[in-house]
Amino acid sequence: MSKTITVNGTPHEVDLPEDMPLLWVLRDALNMTGTKFGCGVSACGACTVHVNGEAVRSCQTTLGDVEGDIVTIEGLGSPDSLHRLQQAWIDHQVAQCGYCQSGQIMQAAALLAETPNPTDDEIDEAMSGNLCRCGTYPRIRAAIHAAAKGS
Repeated sequence: MSKTITVNGTPHEVDLPEDMPLLWVLRDALNMTGTKFGCGVSACGACTVHVNGEAVRSCQTTLGDVEGDIVTIEGLGSPDSLHRLQQAWIDHQVAQCGYCQSGQIMQAAALLAETPNPTDDEIDEAMSGNLCRCGTYPRIRAAIHAAAKGS
């Protein structure tokens, strides 16, 4: 299937099967490796990207189902500056192994776009589908609060 998809503001022509997961389109066809493979069954959140501003699990979203703009961790900030969440992640030393962080940040960005000043409960609810084996959940919550205040 030949299709044009827009990723991080740039159109890309891809000729791939429509049932191919978006994760593999991004990583293998477009060489955007910031989005991670975690579980393959939409249970861990490592593969979270935005499609039309909504956080989706790219391991279970097929190329054929994608309509609209896709934003990956590579496109969240600008070439000249980090997104406020990326900076908050650094400031609060959130990452340990770092594997889940792109998905965590993309999920948090979708939360802040919808709820600019979330409560602890709202953060916990929104982030509950994103797993961190290192257990940095208190730092994740603190970074989200800091990013919310910086907006």
